[in-house]
Formats: sequence, C-alpha cells, structure tokens
Amino acid sequence: MMVVLLVITVLILVALPNAAKHSSNINDKGCDALRQMVQGQVEAYRMKHHEIPTFAKLESEGYVKKKDNTCPNGKTLIIENDGEVKVSSN
Repeated sequence: MMVVLLVITVLILVALPNAAKHSSNINDKGCDALRQMVQGQVEAYRMKHHEIPTFAKLESEGYVKKKDNTCPNGKTLIIENDGEVKVSSN
C-alpha cells in the first residue's frame, strides 16, 4: 500500500509543473485567437460604417461582448488609430 502511495505521489509531483507550463501556453494562444477575432470584427465594422471603431462602438453594435477586450492571460486588447488590434503590455 505504501509503495502505491509513493508511486502516485511521484507521478503527481512530475505532472503538476508540466500542467502549469502548458496552462500559460494555452492562455497565450487563446489571447492571440481573441485578438484575431476582434480584428475581424473591426474590419467588418469599418466596411459597414467607414470608420475605425472603439470597443464601446463594437459592443453597442453587437460585434463583440463586453468581456471580449480581456484575454485569458489577463492582458487587455486595444484598437489603435489605424484599426489594428494589439495586446497591451500590462
């Protein structure tokens, strides 16, 4: 019984650091996917209204949801003056 508990403990100690490392990678990829989705919505808004939107305009027109300007990793998306969506460096 003690041997089984020892083996399980060793497996848990090996698996947890790998899971944490992959979680960060997944959040970064999720942020990039969200940025691309918002970029597409900015382009759709620009084609229809002939202007570069803000997040408030995109939300009021139904292009994005209120939470769509925050990435899974906690960073914020910003729309620059030229219409390009970037991830802030906070």
